[in-house]
Amino acid sequence: QVQLVESGGGLVQAGGSLKLSCAASGRTFSSVAMGWFRQAPEKEREFVAAISRSGGVTHYADSVRGRFTISRDNAKNTVYLQMNSLKPEDTAVYYCAASHGTTGEVRLVAQIASWGQGTQVTVSS
Repeated sequence: QVQLVESGGGLVQAGGSLKLSCAASGRTFSSVAMGWFRQAPEKEREFVAAISRSGGVTHYADSVRGRFTISRDNAKNTVYLQMNSLKPEDTAVYYCAASHGTTGEVRLVAQIASWGQGTQVTVSS
């Protein structure tokens, strides 16, 4: 089981940038696809981005494509989410996730094997 710890959240003005990090424990990091989800108050958790085991394939939600970039460093057991051109509607708790499924299946909550504890991102207008 991979254990995940997010960091890098905070308060930023609209148009600004933040970079989230997710550190994974265990020796199996390179064997899992990784993703980011977010959950705003009174809303369901939604998929944001996914990355394959090697880092060569990525998927994004339509709402963040072109603004967010997911990446991973298997040597450091870390996955990142670079968020640019942030909007107030990006405000949410962001969760790191690990999946034993395909990169495409990471977008499905039911395919997630491990979750991080979440980090708050607040974008002010």
